[in-house]
Amino acid sequence: MAASSSRQCTHQPVQFLTKRSPDLPDLAECRHGEVTASPSYVKSPCRNREEPVRRHRRFSTYGRPLITLDAAAEARLRRKIDCFVVPTVAIVYLFCFIDRANIGNARLAGFEKDLGLHGYDYNKVLSAFYIGYIVFEMPSSFACKYFGPGWWIPSMTVGFGVFSIVTGFSTTIQNASAVRFLLGICEAGMLPGIAYYLSRWYRRDELVFRLSCYIMMSPLAGAFGGLLASAILTLGHMGHLRTWRLIFVIEGIITCGLGLLAFFTLTDRPETAKWLSPDEKDLAIARLKSERTSTTEVLDGFTTKKILKGILSPVTLMTAVVFGLGNITAQGLAFFAPTIVKTIYPHNSVVSQQLHTVPPYVVGAAFVLGLSFLSWKTSRYLIYYIIALPITMCGYAVFLGTTDADARYGATFLVATSAFLFGAISNALLSANVISDTARSAAIGTNVLFGNIGGLVSTWSYLPFDGPNYPIGNGLNLASTSSCFLLSVMLLLWMKYDNKKRATRDVDSELNGLSIKDLQDLDWQHPAFRWKP
Repeated sequence: MAASSSRQCTHQPVQFLTKRSPDLPDLAECRHGEVTASPSYVKSPCRNREEPVRRHRRFSTYGRPLITLDAAAEARLRRKIDCFVVPTVAIVYLFCFIDRANIGNARLAGFEKDLGLHGYDYNKVLSAFYIGYIVFEMPSSFACKYFGPGWWIPSMTVGFGVFSIVTGFSTTIQNASAVRFLLGICEAGMLPGIAYYLSRWYRRDELVFRLSCYIMMSPLAGAFGGLLASAILTLGHMGHLRTWRLIFVIEGIITCGLGLLAFFTLTDRPETAKWLSPDEKDLAIARLKSERTSTTEVLDGFTTKKILKGILSPVTLMTAVVFGLGNITAQGLAFFAPTIVKTIYPHNSVVSQQLHTVPPYVVGAAFVLGLSFLSWKTSRYLIYYIIALPITMCGYAVFLGTTDADARYGATFLVATSAFLFGAISNALLSANVISDTARSAAIGTNVLFGNIGGLVSTWSYLPFDGPNYPIGNGLNLASTSSCFLLSVMLLLWMKYDNKKRATRDVDSELNGLSIKDLQDLDWQHPAFRWKP
């Protein structure tokens, strides 16, 4: 293909791509420098182009980077995104988890007695939530991509706020279970939806810390939920509503308000952000493309091939299994922490028992944020989860080894250290190890689906006959945490091993004759792709 003089590079004659997508503008590849994308933000020795091209490649056919972005401009943009995007999703997820786990606080305040629950009835009510959650997990993940996170996330927030309110009017196990099932449907897309939403804004190595800023709301929900429940119980009544009913109603009303506010504060994607200038929008898109091998677009269409690439990736499958096992601990702690504290301090008042659940969650939130920050700065994921897991294992060993109240309460702090960490680590890991937008949505949805299967198991981990020390429940959690440790080590070693194998492959010969579409469909199977453990 002949090149116009306006596209000539002063360093070497321009070579055009021989195969192009219809969406890809004619774009020269400079072998000695980088191609200019936006003059404000892309450094390049090749400046003799007529005008910047907005839709362009950031990688060559063989996965080699073509452009370098201005780090200072990126840092300014990142801070701006942090201020406009992260706070809203963090607060929404805080009340998402509060509305899920407040049934544990309600249990201490007479939920079982007023509904006439006996034996395993409480566990059945908990299970109803996860059945709805699991069944609608993948459909909700794809709906989030189809309708857009800026609309889907606020809609689901209002939905689970409404069903939290309705829970406060439950009178039997049947209607309590039905409402919890509907609550599970609305919450099904929140964790994967927010993770997918943030991946539209952040680079792979930046994502884990931003994910932690909302994942840490899980332990903070336990802390804040305990404080809020204690404060609500001191109100006595509101009309005909008393005790545990007030917990559901007041917290649900707050959630609905936040959901309505989110309709106005969540921006769907960089292109539609009114708070970004045109140059900032270009940079926001360019920096995402700059680390995606052989991609020409940030948001792609649904195809079965891309969905399967996300689901069937070996990293997705192993990560999902680990997250499922880890969620037995995380969700079990969320639902049963008040019950565990009650068995440790049986003679304390209900308000005192609620307050005793707060400090372990604060410690858990600090660990999530701190280790995720280190993960961001070092661009490493699995190693920090592997480091934290033995602490949780020690906590469950203490639960199994002693009946001393102070020692068991101290063990709750150890358990909380890594219980919620993998929610941030796993979704960041998957976002870093698939390329296309559709594959990423599918991978995160699969991960959270397995996680909620673990959550369903957790609802049966602490059974009435096993109290007050719950050796079976604590033994199950020790086994699942130990399995997480072993599988995480295996995954880390395999990713490093496979990267070494990929380094020996002949990229040119493998990609010879492939079209741009064929290259995009390769995703993580592209020979120039490298796993980021």
